[in-house]
Amino acid sequence: MVARTILVSALLSSLTEAYIFSPDKTPTGRFLPFPRHRIPESENVDHVNLLIGNGGDTPNGSGGMIPSTGPPFAMTRWVAQTQENYVSATPYNVTRSKIHGFQATRQPAIWMGESGSIAVVPGVALEGNAAGIEWEFDKRGLPLDDSFRVPGEEIISPAYYAIELSDGKNGQILAEQSSTSRVGHLRFRFNLDKSIDSPYIYLDVARPSITSSNPVNKTQPTGFVTISPEQNEICGFSSERQDDIITPTSSRKTADTFHGFFCARFSTKFAWHGVIKEGEVLRGVNHAEGGPLGAYAFFPPSGTKLALVSVRVGTSFISIDQARQNIDLEIPDVNPEISDANGLMVGTLEHTAAHTRREWVEKLNRIQIGGATDAEKEIFYTAVARTLQYPSEQAEYGKYWSGYDGKVHEGEGVESYTGYSVWDTFRAAWGWQILFAPERVPGFINSMLADFKESGWLPMWKNIVETNIMVGTHADSLIAEAVKKGITGFDRDLAWQAVWKDATVAPKDDATTQYDDREEGVDYEVRAGLSSSYAVEGKGWVADDLHSESASRTLDYAYDDYAAYVLAHELGKTKEAQFLLERSKSAPFTLWNDKTGFFEARNADGSWAGEDRGWTEGDKWAYSFDVVHDIPQLIEKRGGNVAFVKSLEEHFNSGHNDHSNEPSHHIPYLYALSGAAWKTQERVREIARANYNNTPTGLSGNEDCGQMSAWYLFSALGFYPVNPVSGEYVIGSPLFNRIEIDLPGSTPSDPKKLIVVSVGGPRLPYVKSVQVNGVYLDKPVLKHEQIKDGAVIVFSMSPIIEEWGNDADVMRELDVNLGQLAPEFVAEEPPKEAVQKEKVAEQRRAKQEVIPDRSEL
Repeated sequence: MVARTILVSALLSSLTEAYIFSPDKTPTGRFLPFPRHRIPESENVDHVNLLIGNGGDTPNGSGGMIPSTGPPFAMTRWVAQTQENYVSATPYNVTRSKIHGFQATRQPAIWMGESGSIAVVPGVALEGNAAGIEWEFDKRGLPLDDSFRVPGEEIISPAYYAIELSDGKNGQILAEQSSTSRVGHLRFRFNLDKSIDSPYIYLDVARPSITSSNPVNKTQPTGFVTISPEQNEICGFSSERQDDIITPTSSRKTADTFHGFFCARFSTKFAWHGVIKEGEVLRGVNHAEGGPLGAYAFFPPSGTKLALVSVRVGTSFISIDQARQNIDLEIPDVNPEISDANGLMVGTLEHTAAHTRREWVEKLNRIQIGGATDAEKEIFYTAVARTLQYPSEQAEYGKYWSGYDGKVHEGEGVESYTGYSVWDTFRAAWGWQILFAPERVPGFINSMLADFKESGWLPMWKNIVETNIMVGTHADSLIAEAVKKGITGFDRDLAWQAVWKDATVAPKDDATTQYDDREEGVDYEVRAGLSSSYAVEGKGWVADDLHSESASRTLDYAYDDYAAYVLAHELGKTKEAQFLLERSKSAPFTLWNDKTGFFEARNADGSWAGEDRGWTEGDKWAYSFDVVHDIPQLIEKRGGNVAFVKSLEEHFNSGHNDHSNEPSHHIPYLYALSGAAWKTQERVREIARANYNNTPTGLSGNEDCGQMSAWYLFSALGFYPVNPVSGEYVIGSPLFNRIEIDLPGSTPSDPKKLIVVSVGGPRLPYVKSVQVNGVYLDKPVLKHEQIKDGAVIVFSMSPIIEEWGNDADVMRELDVNLGQLAPEFVAEEPPKEAVQKEKVAEQRRAKQEVIPDRSEL
């Protein structure tokens, strides 16, 4: 086989210096970027394994994540394309063995659609015959070169991707990829079998698009291309928006004006070019519109059968000119006179990769872990990266296009984001972003408030525009939590108007619209059932015979009422606060069936609808623990702490807990709120082990814009936001010896370090005591205000069940004793190191030694 080589020359104009394709590997066996693509150095970034959660035998059994490049919250991410993507399928799946191109994707989750996608497809035509261009998806796939024994053995990192492909003509193509927020940067090295063969790049602009989860349902978006050979540019747009069919009716007309604009600027002059429209190859044509549609350019090989083509692809929601400007602003033309501090020439792919990697280094190097294996570090740092992808940027340097009014909005500091999976992320991902990316949160909220001004409503699940996916108005929770935790930088009065409207204004045709999942031809869903039953005196629930998912809606609306109450209380709106608090506490228990001991959907006349009716991604088991804003009343309904803990045990032991769906995420922490902290400590560790690993099947359920990962991150720290708007966390069991986070806003003169010390954490499951800045916690609850500016949290870990957080009556009823060994230690002696450390700790306590300060820790 011809030796595989790639360029060292940053100018991309010389093929004289080359080296063998043999990248370094991580301790777990993954390929690392080449040394010049690992600038700046960072072991934490190298631990990011973007194949985690990509595999799975079904859409719901997969994390639905892809190994894409791009900085945090990138507008457009770039990924090798192994399959056609649509609702329930992502562009890349590790089980496939061919690459069909390199795609600019804005698909935010596996169960959401693509918007304005294009793909850059390399290929080789024998003897330069344009008729040999493989443009159809199934035909253009290039197999991984034989050096890769299994799919997935690519160089994969957040800032740089590389793969060597067989060109199908006895030659090879080395493909490299990096990207900024709005610009993709690709480089292809062709190693041809014959010097008369010609390399080409095909741009797939307007593909047949699948508009549901059924691949048979195809439509044809309109595309446009314009080729400027003098400028080495191919530009255009695609009107594809796969979620178009579920756009609220009052926004459909303006949303249908959406275009995903692009401009591809090549480093090499075109030998010849043309378009392919509806399957017809049109050589020399510079403009075309319609679909299926694409454009191509051929490039002359050198006399050594080697050819190199680099292309930067600007993307925009505004215009082709803006796409060009985004190139100039983010990856300008190569300038030999300008290099960065590392000597990387501006405009080269090496510089692009370093620039994007630097953004990841800035975030990931803020966290250091002690006591984790390499595999555990991959799980952890990948989880951090996944929580920093969505919402994604929709603004472009002081302006953004809105699908709600079809206008381009301009102004200093205007911000817009899309990819709001609010039903999922309000639980923990949003809280993690408040803690770890607070600089972004005002922009996220300002974007939601702009949506409110332009559409009339806050987003539920925004993918370019609203899609009516899921239930509840949990943007209320996002705003309330941000205010509760001290986030500023947005109009609080406007935020209150938006949240109050959610709580008090019913959707259009509320009494006659069922609002099924992904129902087409309906307007904004918001709180469906508000006027027909939920806010009706004498009722208080969403009627199952009027609206879909009625039981989940009732419980979600009650929580959203509580979130609105928190916001009203923070803003001094006493009357509204009282109204919202009362409704939030009464509504859930209108569904409580005393005979069964579970929540159950009800019809408009008050009759029970059936225990399996009305649930969203859960069942009566999960949702009967879902009144996170009023756990005391929930415990009382179950008959007190003992009965409540027994019901939790039945829930887990009978296999009802489904961590792959979000309604179960808080449930293991409820033990700690009912006198059984030891069970929370056990269950959290069981769930972490069973649902997270560092393989392509390493997420048991859909990532859902960072929520699955946020659960893991908080649980690794040892606490979790059961009621997000309370400003409190429930204590669990930390997973590592030490985690140190340099919180954003930290300076040398004002360090804000969150340090969690739990010596023995990787092995010892139980908690004997918790100190925050030297003060012991008397119950398993931690307040956000205790940690928001940094803190030292010290867990005293133990192999035996301890008194802290545990109720004697609960323990007796569950036949558990203080001092009882953890199950994993029953067959062996307690770890000697744990016993010795506990002796030392006891001696210290006897002497009443003061806890060391942060610098000593």
